[in-house]
Amino acid sequence: MNIDYTVTALMFPAIPLLMSVYSNRFHSLSKLIRQLHDEHVYENHIPPEWKKQFINLSGRIVLLKWTIMFAAFGFLFNMLTVFALYLNEIFAARLIFGSCCLSMMISIVVFMREIQVSTNALKLHMSDMDVNLD
Repeated sequence: MNIDYTVTALMFPAIPLLMSVYSNRFHSLSKLIRQLHDEHVYENHIPPEWKKQFINLSGRIVLLKWTIMFAAFGFLFNMLTVFALYLNEIFAARLIFGSCCLSMMISIVVFMREIQVSTNALKLHMSDMDVNLD
């Protein structure tokens, strides 16, 4: 495969877009945690599934941390690919760009897992409503 600046340029719109999605997700999660914290500490309101929710939220934080970290490494590797191309180090650029792609794939897979955990959290949150929708 021939690698040049146009190959690395393909990743530039994707990486910031993904990182924006991840950051928004992290912001929403942190807002939810702060809200639950305030309810628990200041209002002495403890939801019936509080412990399960806490475990779920803790797991989601870890998954989002790794998601964002792998995306950041992908962005770094993409920039290093451009730098290697600038130095005319084609073999190094290929290896670094492969690392970029691998980092982004891992980031997306971990994000898909976080979505699964998030979906389970919503089901857990709805479990006390006992509504028959059939």
